Amino acid sequence: MRMSPVLRSRFKLAGVGFVFLWFFIGGIAYFAATETEMRIVPAYIPWPRAAVLVSGVFELLGAVGLLWHPTRRAAGIGLILLTIAVTPCHIYMLHRSELFPVSLSALWLRLPIQVALLALIAWCTMPERRYANALSYWRPT
Repeated sequence: MRMSPVLRSRFKLAGVGFVFLWFFIGGIAYFAATETEMRIVPAYIPWPRAAVLVSGVFELLGAVGLLWHPTRRAAGIGLILLTIAVTPCHIYMLHRSELFPVSLSALWLRLPIQVALLALIAWCTMPERRYANALSYWRPT
């Protein structure tokens, strides 16, 4: 069953809204709880405060970039790259789980959630192929 273009557009808009909130709230958290966020930065990354603050800026820029259609695709690409860039923090938390007040199962669950988030960002920021949708309206009656 094919999804109608209107319904697909609504789902994409809901996806954009979810991704916006995810990164906007996350970006604010980087500034509101900088010390806490610095704890998850692996020791081999120099200047953890700067890394956290720069990540926060890019999360906020990416979130805001989603709101304007002409910048949505670029924001999506940036958020995908940022999400991949912070993966070492998630792996560090798994390796040093005793340092964090989070269950090991929750830390493991973060990885598939991150993959799903990457897929959602890619899907909801991907431009529509208009010609493919137009053909579905030209069915013989």
